[in-house]
Amino acid sequence: MLRLLTVLCCAAPLVWAADATRPNIVVVFCDDLGYGDLGCFGHPSIATPNLDQMAAEGQKWTEFYVAACVCTPSRAALQTGRYPIRNGMCSSKRRVLFPDSKGGLPASEVTIAEVLKSNGYATHAIGKWHLGHLPQYLPTSHGYDSYFGIPYSNDMDALASAPKGRAKFNDPKPEYFNVPLMRDEKIVERPANQHTITKRFTQEAVRLIRQEKGNPFFIYLAHNLPHVPLFVSENFTDVSHRGLYGDVIEEIDWSVGQILSTLRAEGLEENTLVVFTSDNGPWRVFRQQGGSSGLLRDGKGSTWEGGMREPTIFWWPGKVKPGVVMDMGSTLDLLPTFASISGSKAPADRTMDGYDLSPRLFGSGPSPRTEMYYYHGEECYAVRSGAFKAHFQTKTSYVGQKQAEVHDPPLLYHLGHDPGEEYNVAAHHADVIERLRGLKKRHEESVEAVENQLIRR
Repeated sequence: MLRLLTVLCCAAPLVWAADATRPNIVVVFCDDLGYGDLGCFGHPSIATPNLDQMAAEGQKWTEFYVAACVCTPSRAALQTGRYPIRNGMCSSKRRVLFPDSKGGLPASEVTIAEVLKSNGYATHAIGKWHLGHLPQYLPTSHGYDSYFGIPYSNDMDALASAPKGRAKFNDPKPEYFNVPLMRDEKIVERPANQHTITKRFTQEAVRLIRQEKGNPFFIYLAHNLPHVPLFVSENFTDVSHRGLYGDVIEEIDWSVGQILSTLRAEGLEENTLVVFTSDNGPWRVFRQQGGSSGLLRDGKGSTWEGGMREPTIFWWPGKVKPGVVMDMGSTLDLLPTFASISGSKAPADRTMDGYDLSPRLFGSGPSPRTEMYYYHGEECYAVRSGAFKAHFQTKTSYVGQKQAEVHDPPLLYHLGHDPGEEYNVAAHHADVIERLRGLKKRHEESVEAVENQLIRR
């Protein structure tokens, strides 16, 4: 008996050490959050104390990008580490999936959840999915053990009884939008009560952290806000100096605080990486109900910086080296980074567009990302390499400009000197333009034709 107890006591630390090599991972992904919407990214009247503390304890990345300027393709890129042009999840005709869409993320794509699940992780998706609402495209068909959320944007399925046009957003009511709330593949509430949805998503995340604390877990929490229509719970009504939009952000900040507090209470904070970012820039056409790009130009639906550069924070006490990071990074990089830190295997049978950011996270080297391709639908509109960004085409905001403006020579900006893209320096850097033109050509030649999933009807 004594020998058995000795063996068991000695074995316990070995089991813990094995789990420590597979850290828990939580991704908090917002919808239409602007680069300038958080206190730690410069907003003067939105209070985000939890995210500010998260940034102070972790890394605040100031040059972090999504791979598309609207919802569906951006989410596909995060899940797969691949530009959405490679899997048919982008279109210039129908830019996102709708409730009548027949397509979705192809089964042939490998998601973060599938990569981690093959290494023993519990995987859970919460919130907005927007990669296909039919059963074969839901999270549970893409490597997630469970799903609790809405399958597409919270403004879709507007009922005939709702006010017409933008009037339905001025004083929104949950019953105006016939959005389903799902548990796995079943609808459990329709229309979803969006006043309480941020709170319920948060409660689900907290429950899962406690449920899975004995095993490595991956939780993908994708808030459907601050996408319009804007809703908040009673506790966050009229609390922000910024009005309703600020109320929504401050409730999301509370949500992040609940998650971090739960990780600390369960003793998991030193073995959990938490990433906070958003899918694209703010929906500026909604004015005060939309967010702020800060000093960046334009917003959602454009390939200017305000449409694709996102406020991003990495938090992992004792592991991630705190500080402000001005290296380039992208949601494309999350899959290879998570695979690296967990000892999991990233897909090796296809072109991957992401990089392992762990050297920069842990302070052993710079980010390996030196380039970014800015897509508008199926077309590459702009290319960044190092500090320079060339715009070959531009199209402003989400609606209004029907045809893209073609630039020959392309517009050129030095994003270190001019992050607001105000001063075109093309006349002084013909060599840079030719180099970026060559990068664009080689990238486009690497893309094979695939069936477009967004226009399947």
